[in-house]
Amino acid sequence: MANLCEAVGAEINDVRRGMGSDKRIGSQFLFPGVGYGGSCFPKDVQALIHSAAARNIDFTILRATDEVNTRQKRLLVDRVREHFGGDVKGRTFAIWGLAFKPRTDDMREAPSLVVIEELLRMGAKISAHDPEALGSARNIFGDRVALHETNYDALAGADALIILTEWNEFRHPNFHRIKALLKSPVIFDGRNLYDPALMKALEFRYYSIGRRPV
Repeated sequence: MANLCEAVGAEINDVRRGMGSDKRIGSQFLFPGVGYGGSCFPKDVQALIHSAAARNIDFTILRATDEVNTRQKRLLVDRVREHFGGDVKGRTFAIWGLAFKPRTDDMREAPSLVVIEELLRMGAKISAHDPEALGSARNIFGDRVALHETNYDALAGADALIILTEWNEFRHPNFHRIKALLKSPVIFDGRNLYDPALMKALEFRYYSIGRRPV
């Protein structure tokens, strides 16, 4: 849905409001992003697919859900590569948010794992911060990723900022400070935390989910 909205010039929040107006669906969990993670939902979806297959049932809608979620986790990597002309080798990317959701240190199946591993594979460097998941990240990545105690420390000298978890701490940052610390004012927002009109006014190159870049 995110890519379709961008192609036709729609605003994904309008789609969300329209779907959420149906009381059978509701809007509580209809937030665009770079995919779900955690210990429960991915495992349960896979278990249901496996159980159905064992009984010769093609659970198409669940397989599609799993496939779309996998693609969403790679979405920002593709955007990053496109923005930098297909080559990110030697570039540094600041990442805000490592846990699969706010208020936890749990990184199981987190989108950050896919994004970071892909960027490292392409020769990029990662400078990351999360309010609670630094210990988990250290156990997973060791010294392959530079981890920082504050979100602003992670920005120093980075080529762009990538946001992967919607922590409240990231919702109202000092944009002028971000701009001063980054090599170039580029933000890839995987959780749609910011208003594109504001980003344009502040002269950021801003990529989000299901909305046209500004």
